[in-house]
Amino acid sequence: MPDSAPPPGGAPQRPHDPSAPDRPRRLLTQNREMKAIGVWNWTLPAWAGRFADGRTYNTCPSAGICAHVCYARNGTYRWPVVLARHQANLRYVLDDLAGWEAAMVAELGARRFAGAWIRIHDSGDFFSDDYLQAWLRICHARPNVNFYAYTKEVDRFRRLVEPDPPPNFLWVYSYGGTQDHRLDPRVDRVADVFPDEQAIAAAGWHSQEASDLLAVLGPSLVGIPANRIPTFLKRLRGRRFSAWQAEADAERAARRHRRQPADTVPAAPAAPEHASGTAPAA
Repeated sequence: MPDSAPPPGGAPQRPHDPSAPDRPRRLLTQNREMKAIGVWNWTLPAWAGRFADGRTYNTCPSAGICAHVCYARNGTYRWPVVLARHQANLRYVLDDLAGWEAAMVAELGARRFAGAWIRIHDSGDFFSDDYLQAWLRICHARPNVNFYAYTKEVDRFRRLVEPDPPPNFLWVYSYGGTQDHRLDPRVDRVADVFPDEQAIAAAGWHSQEASDLLAVLGPSLVGIPANRIPTFLKRLRGRRFSAWQAEADAERAARRHRRQPADTVPAAPAAPEHASGTAPAA
């Protein structure tokens, strides 16, 4: 993998290999909602799955309870043609990271992206160090483009992003993952999913419903109203993601406690601390 960003002129021309998988001709897309606020999307398949060739993948290695109510594992995201497109994006990254990086830099050179916002992942996450570092090089290579992301990869961002972030890259840590206990809303910019707008207001958080860009540009703390999918709302049971994840963490710690001798039991991780100083809403 290259040590620096590929030249902005575009991906190098390679001889055609008939055995190579098809590459997406366009990497960035725009749905109606994102178009209204000037945002383009880069998408991977959500969470875990299997390619047609039998290989398995996990694009959200730090997913916790969010995997049980993920909007990107429902509806149009599961249509075969849509899933195939998202998997083609991921195969490109996995099979030719340098080529994908060069292609992304080249595509972002188009005039329409000058001053625009790119949401990195409307599903999926920064699943490896190499992949995250490729995105950081892309941000540096296109300083006239703005990038943002939600992520649950707290440890990875602490190591690779926080010490020296690109000035055109903003992020928000989202609750509902296995690293929630490492977040401090007094210091970190965080987002939590709530049952509805009323619950967001009651907690004193700030909804991003009017524009997804409020997740990184609006006031902190960021509240996201839950998707109105009946099955998902039933699983949520009126909780916010941070509360549900804290319950899951406590249950996991209790199971470990029951399985281990008393003198080897590790301390249970603390539940996420909330800026209000109160326990998460149940």
